[in-house]
Amino acid sequence: MTLIHAEGLCLQFNEKIILKNFSFSIHPGEFVAVLGPNGAGKSTLLKLILGLTKPTQGYLNVLGESPYQGHPHIGYLPQNRTIFSNFELTGYQLLASSLHANRLGLPLLSKNDKEKIKMIIAKTGAEKIAYRPFSSLSGGERQCLLLAQTLLNDPKILLLDEPLNNLDPYYQETLVELISNLSKELHMAVLLTAHDVNALLPALDRVLYMVGGVAKLGKLDDIITSRNLSALYDTPIEVLHYKNRVFVLGKHRSMGDFHQHCNE
Repeated sequence: MTLIHAEGLCLQFNEKIILKNFSFSIHPGEFVAVLGPNGAGKSTLLKLILGLTKPTQGYLNVLGESPYQGHPHIGYLPQNRTIFSNFELTGYQLLASSLHANRLGLPLLSKNDKEKIKMIIAKTGAEKIAYRPFSSLSGGERQCLLLAQTLLNDPKILLLDEPLNNLDPYYQETLVELISNLSKELHMAVLLTAHDVNALLPALDRVLYMVGGVAKLGKLDDIITSRNLSALYDTPIEVLHYKNRVFVLGKHRSMGDFHQHCNE
């Protein structure tokens, strides 16, 4: 079964080519990292799947139909969420207010609604933080509840845009493990954009790498290679593996220089 299928996908804004003749398929239970430098189009790819952007050319099928805005079975966690800094609702109230998105304010919950929220809180391990004010939570705790929010409509596809940004290593590892477990348990396809692959290494099924209009999808060891990256960047690049970590070294710059500014 294929959840996302594209053939000859092209996207161009004015003179900038984001995607050129890209064909791929994503299946249930797959955890795919979307990697690439700043401006490569990682977030734009998610917007194509969400129906927020239309391809210039090619075919894209999402859950058996053309993508459209507001698909009930696609969960989406956007990159910028600074509005929550003074958010006084608790995590539970956030989930309650999001359960029926067409209603304003805090709804009167049915027994089934309450059971569903309780189940999602348990699945994301958020029992200890769900009843605290959202603004009092750490970045990692907030991300856990925002991830819970994306599960309210029983998604078959989860699109996560830079969810590991500004998290310490503990919460990066915790969140990646949680996302991986949910993907397998609920048979969801997960596409997660990131600028550093190392936190994702234990969980990844495949990598989708984007740069200069070219995209490649495959196993990590097949995509993140010296040969591939040198061709994609048109400059000599060496990929080293050391103690379960990946280091990308350019001619004059290290991995940090290549990837620390890769969030879009």
